[in-house]
Amino acid sequence: MREDRAQLNGNQIISDSVDFMGSINGDAHVIDGGKMYMRGAIYGSMHVEEGGRVHIYGNLQGDLHVAEGAKVIVSGIVGGSCHNNGGRLYVDTGAKVLGKVRRHAGETKVDSGAQVGG
Repeated sequence: MREDRAQLNGNQIISDSVDFMGSINGDAHVIDGGKMYMRGAIYGSMHVEEGGRVHIYGNLQGDLHVAEGAKVIVSGIVGGSCHNNGGRLYVDTGAKVLGKVRRHAGETKVDSGAQVGG
């Protein structure tokens, strides 16, 4: 797994394993084979596609979209809403979602210690 502390502008596609501690000024797309530990900040939305894996420890300003076959754990802050469209979504104790958690399909679990607004 590589470490990345970059300050990136524009939409980014993640297709490998990365421990990300920088920032992205745009959307992040985690595709099949991509695995991301997000400890920094994303000033946009995140789309996790089939086969993508993400653990959010940092700050996601926009919405989170989880596709069928994707897995996401939220332990940090999501400024928008979380949309589970068929994957596995877990909102951990201590996590904060300022919007809503929308369960369109898939498996969604929100821990009782998580803060969900909206």
